[in-house]
Amino acid sequence: MLEQKPWFKFYPKDVPPKIDYPRIPLFGLLEEASEKYPENVALIFEGFKITYRRLKELTDRFASALHSLGVRKGDVVALFLPNVPQFVIGYYGVLKAGGVVTALSPLYKEKEVEYQLKDSEAVMVIVLDLLYPTLKNVLGKTKVKKVIVTSISEYLPSAKKILGKIFRKIPSLKVRKEERVYFFREILAEYPPKPPKVEVKPEDLAILQYTGGTTGVPKGAMLTHANLVANAIQCKYWIPEKTGEGVILGVLPLFHIYGMTVVMNLCIANCSTMVLLPGFEVEKVLKTVEKYKVTEIPGAPTMYTLIVNHPKASKYDLSSVKFCISGAAPLPPAIQKKFMELTGGVLVEGYGLTEASPVTHANPLDKTMKTVKIGSIGIPWPDTEAKIVDVETGMRELPPGEVGELIVKGPQVMKGYWKNPRETEEALRDGWLYTGDIGRMDEDGYFYIVDRKKDLIKYKGYSVYPREIEDVLYENPAVKLCAVIGKPDPVAGEIPKCFIVLKEGMKVTEKEIIDFVRGRVAPYKVIREVEFRKDLPTTITGKVLRRVLREEELKKVKQ
Repeated sequence: MLEQKPWFKFYPKDVPPKIDYPRIPLFGLLEEASEKYPENVALIFEGFKITYRRLKELTDRFASALHSLGVRKGDVVALFLPNVPQFVIGYYGVLKAGGVVTALSPLYKEKEVEYQLKDSEAVMVIVLDLLYPTLKNVLGKTKVKKVIVTSISEYLPSAKKILGKIFRKIPSLKVRKEERVYFFREILAEYPPKPPKVEVKPEDLAILQYTGGTTGVPKGAMLTHANLVANAIQCKYWIPEKTGEGVILGVLPLFHIYGMTVVMNLCIANCSTMVLLPGFEVEKVLKTVEKYKVTEIPGAPTMYTLIVNHPKASKYDLSSVKFCISGAAPLPPAIQKKFMELTGGVLVEGYGLTEASPVTHANPLDKTMKTVKIGSIGIPWPDTEAKIVDVETGMRELPPGEVGELIVKGPQVMKGYWKNPRETEEALRDGWLYTGDIGRMDEDGYFYIVDRKKDLIKYKGYSVYPREIEDVLYENPAVKLCAVIGKPDPVAGEIPKCFIVLKEGMKVTEKEIIDFVRGRVAPYKVIREVEFRKDLPTTITGKVLRRVLREEELKKVKQ
């Protein structure tokens, strides 16, 4: 039973083990925010501000336009946009029209765009003008009937627009008026703020969120309105920010489920302000935090690493920062400590995955750090169950301290994978989501991720977990970024090999790195090879892609 779990005694005082979630569609959170705080600023983009009253009106207009253009309940509409106001307007507008959102990475190439549009059966795309050429080349192979084009300049203050045109610094691309091509600004002006009367139930599909494809072909996780509302409300309870007062930095990409929930949906649920940045540039982030008195920075370890290592970081006033939850990849303890010293805010590690909307665990945001366990992903959130089971069968629950696969259950867990019953049956068993992550639970109910199932290194029969070695490497003052993989070896099976990006101006030899690790781990975990690089392959959220590094090593072996 949920009531008997050991982690409840570590919950913050205002967080209940069980929450009564509102039975509303996801856009109902925006309706409520616009009623409670109509004049609060919902969005800031390059100085341009949009209040909750205005955001509601824009999403109503957009929903009205979509309906007039043929979008009906259950139709999939794709967003091919970076972090701009049009993403937020488009997202909630699609949901108000009864549609289903699928978001594409702005970094996608033609093949990736074509795959997601075809697999999701999208009928419409909202696209940034700069990305239109990529989209146009694949439209004929999809079911897309209409395209709505927008530009970054549409939501810039007038002075910036004028200066941008003079100095040609606003990135844009002229898209010709063609059949089935419409323009974002024109349709917003044309249609009234009267969304169609479509019955949208909490159980209805809201999002087709594609996984990153790290374990094969990307799959569309089917997330309902109820899933997303539940996770936004769970976030609201866990992060002790007063309603209507928070300022959230929106630098995590909104097309990714982490940014979508922990930046955008949480912001709306808490009537906060989100400051959108289209990309991660360290100095721009520092300036933005200082200028807008940002209180929350949801992020990934790479972001925090780059911030603390920036030579000018201490010159900025970052004292407004209160709460930060790190996700998407393991948080090195050394980076966590440095970031908290720099800002004075609390940075804790959390955990989630696309299939769970995404958050399931986090450490309490405890300023005393008494209930924070360094190296742990924390404890399960309200209404969320979690346990460790044996890797072989997935059926036997393991006692505290033993390593196995993490499985979770809760209101934020997806319905299944789109058009993929086989993968759904594998991932969802008796209501439990099998995460594919290897971990353990301690006596207090705190969970620890050891590694991905597929990243485990087998050295002479021993199990070596890359994360453990990476945490050690981050203690070395010369290391900026690192990754450890198993390199095929005819004798040992696999040997641990690390890839390192050094901090600017730092020098260190392969032997020094190996000796550094040797003094801190068991002999079988010692690194056997070191490769220095200028950068490492990462996802848009900053997670280092070990898979890509492994593939490169395999190619070398086969040559």
